[in-house]
Amino acid sequence: MLYLILALLFNVIVSVVLKLFAKFEITALQAIVVNYCTCVVTGWIFTGQKPLNAATFDAPWFPWSVLLGVSFIVIFNLTTYCTKVDGMTTTIMASKLSLIIPVVCSVILYNESLGLIKVAGILLAFPAVYLSTRSGGEEKSAKSLLWPTLLFALSGGLDTLVNFVQTRFLVTRADQAAGTIMIFAVAGLTGLIILGVLTITGKMQFALKNVIAGIALGIPNFFSIYFFVKGLNSGVFQSSATIPLFNISVLILTSIVAIVLFSEKANKQKLMGLLLATGAILLIAYGD
Repeated sequence: MLYLILALLFNVIVSVVLKLFAKFEITALQAIVVNYCTCVVTGWIFTGQKPLNAATFDAPWFPWSVLLGVSFIVIFNLTTYCTKVDGMTTTIMASKLSLIIPVVCSVILYNESLGLIKVAGILLAFPAVYLSTRSGGEEKSAKSLLWPTLLFALSGGLDTLVNFVQTRFLVTRADQAAGTIMIFAVAGLTGLIILGVLTITGKMQFALKNVIAGIALGIPNFFSIYFFVKGLNSGVFQSSATIPLFNISVLILTSIVAIVLFSEKANKQKLMGLLLATGAILLIAYGD
């Protein structure tokens, strides 16, 4: 349980840092790539596990870590594009509601139980996410369902893949450390290639503030993923409960932090959403 709590706290810190990007006019892509590189260094120092060694390429988790690393950077760029085209509200809802995909996959692939109480909690999460993320009409609506639907599918697929990899391959502490670091290393390398192309073509220039922002993001981001993987492996809850519980908890805490630190309006709609989200957590936890 401790690992999930730590992952939750570090996720909230990540959300706060990302919230500050707009205030300091940070170029998101540059900061995110630096963030992944920082994650590798942080993981190396914290776990003592080198990003690459002689056994890495023969490890059974290696190809899966490569796939996850590429997926991280692809979904980040898709999220950025979807936010630009369809608005932040639509993007957040598409990302958060994707929790249903790993839940269904966990029940099918791992024969996990899915009682009526847990189902009620998961279903309650949908209006909770909707009410908590809507901004009172100030956000533009989606121009089409293409990009939100794609983000929904890929975000849910990524959560499912993370669950699969940690269940099948990242069982030992050493593998959890090495696999997590490799995911960030591949994401960082992919991002550096993208930045290199953009820089050579004159479409982007580096700024020191983006590097600083990336470092500030990367340290908590490593721990958010590292402890989440360990939490999934702890067996406190089944993964069909852990993933929705975690996502809803992140939504509640980040909303509270936004209200307290960034003076976001706590209207009746948002408060109702947070109340439903709390109810969803209680039902899922009890049902598991």
